[in-house]
Amino acid sequence: MKVRLLLAAMLLCAGAAQAQDDPTIMTINGQPVSRSEFEYSYNKNNAEGVIDKKTVDEYVDLFINYKLKVQAALDAQLDTLSSFKKEFRSYRDQQIRPSFVTDADMEREALDYYDRMVEQIGPRGLFTASHILLRVDQKADQAAQDAAKVRIDSVYTALQNGADFAELAKKVSQDPGSARNGGKLPKLGPNQTVKEFEDMAYSLQDGQMSKPFQSPFGWHIIKMEERSQVPPYDSLKVNITRFLESRGVRERIVNKKIEDLIANDSTLTQAQILDQRAEEMQAADSDLKNLVREYHDGLLLFEISNRTVWDKAAKDEAGLAAYFKKHKKDYKWETPRYKGIAYHVKEQGDVKAVRDCVKGLKFDDWADKLRKTFNNDSIIRIRVEKGVFKEGDNGLIDREVFGKKDAKVKEYKDYPIDAVFGQKLKAPKDYTDVKGLVTADYQDALEKEWVADLRKKYPVVVNKDVLSTVNNH
Repeated sequence: MKVRLLLAAMLLCAGAAQAQDDPTIMTINGQPVSRSEFEYSYNKNNAEGVIDKKTVDEYVDLFINYKLKVQAALDAQLDTLSSFKKEFRSYRDQQIRPSFVTDADMEREALDYYDRMVEQIGPRGLFTASHILLRVDQKADQAAQDAAKVRIDSVYTALQNGADFAELAKKVSQDPGSARNGGKLPKLGPNQTVKEFEDMAYSLQDGQMSKPFQSPFGWHIIKMEERSQVPPYDSLKVNITRFLESRGVRERIVNKKIEDLIANDSTLTQAQILDQRAEEMQAADSDLKNLVREYHDGLLLFEISNRTVWDKAAKDEAGLAAYFKKHKKDYKWETPRYKGIAYHVKEQGDVKAVRDCVKGLKFDDWADKLRKTFNNDSIIRIRVEKGVFKEGDNGLIDREVFGKKDAKVKEYKDYPIDAVFGQKLKAPKDYTDVKGLVTADYQDALEKEWVADLRKKYPVVVNKDVLSTVNNH
């Protein structure tokens, strides 16, 4: 009992000390926000290289708006969605799982790998050699076999008479991988080549050249460059570790440790083990705590913003049309546009057929109708570019609509007939003519209305005294 009371007192003291070191900078809907969280966000978004840097006072409103949106997402229980939980856990666990692996674990794995390698290679050691190969199919008739033997003997004679091995390998060897390097092979050990090649190689000493011999691939001549034993562990440690990393050894260690923990306590699950490790690590590392929180809140922010603003605005045709009508004067063009198509056909009759096909349809439906009518099978009857074009966007439209007789028109092989169809506009007629701009502005308007509603819904209290100590304590 005394031990529990003492532990509780220690935790209370630790909590009080932490509160003094990291005071509350603001409360949002009654939820405290620590100075360290605000500092982390402010410093990250105003680091060196950021073009539009903000002062602390300027950043406060941006941060509050961000936290209000996150609060709205929490109230909407978006954090209970299985898709959210899965993505958040995946990211958090990427930060947590590596902590199960120690330097000692990696050292042990590397030593085990080295020991297995030494055992596998054995006393015969390693060798570096060059070779010349003349390929002979094992099913070749006797005449072909004899011809290959004559050729390899002539190569061997040339080498005995002083011909350069590397130069001759480049000219005659039929092993393309090594021939381009003068016949040089990578460092090899036992069981890495066919038996005939391996036995011959290990019979040679440094600098010695073999007589021609046969393997299942054909006829060889080997020149031994160097025989050696496995280098000491310390000289290979970095390469072994890098190799093990590439093979996912860390994940294997983590999985094994978690399995062992569950084996020792059947009431535990992998999720509980990772949750506990996450709590411990975040309690000890404020940067990690802020990083994980940032991702958590960022996922919520994206989902609530997409539902409330981005996706909503993009799909709200009536709202986009109404917004354009109200702000039409903001979307004037300095020069005319051509809303239509530039197209290329094989037959003269298709010029009119294309026009008749789309006449009377909504502009957004033209492309799908043309594809289904003219290009719905393996035969492509027409080539089409659709859009709202200004001068300089399309050579054919420049020539036919804007009167640029010297405009360079892209030619399409097998589609010699060029045509345009559409309407020349001095100003946008509806929102679809400037859809990208209207959508972006409509989204901005929706977001401002949303933030204003959140400001009314959730009380915000900023501690000015603590705010003045940001990055100065």
